[in-house]
Amino acid sequence: MAGVKQLIEAANTQVPKITPDEARALIAQGNTLVVDVRDPNEVAASGKIAGAVNVSRGMIEFRADPQSPYHDPNFAKDKTVIVYCASGGRSALSGKALKDLGYERVLNLGAFKDWAAAGEATEKA
Repeated sequence: MAGVKQLIEAANTQVPKITPDEARALIAQGNTLVVDVRDPNEVAASGKIAGAVNVSRGMIEFRADPQSPYHDPNFAKDKTVIVYCASGGRSALSGKALKDLGYERVLNLGAFKDWAAAGEATEKA
């Protein structure tokens, strides 16, 4: 039986990791959705990537599935989706869930603190 460590390792084989520089370039190209999968209280405390939508890890499948009554229209399968969290674990698992739902271009930015430390744009939630 797999533990969370094994689940994250498996997710990391399916969802490529990217750097803040790579994420910034993709965001600049457009047609990119940035998703913060931390809980709302974490986002309120630290802010989020400018323009990102906050969908906590527990709701990602519901927001991303067009058939769900909780679907968020920001999610579209023709977009590149960049996910991040506090350390990279929840974003890896969220990225794999999106891949399982048919999203093809899903990337894991990993930790919000790395984006902020690189001096990239953030905003208060």
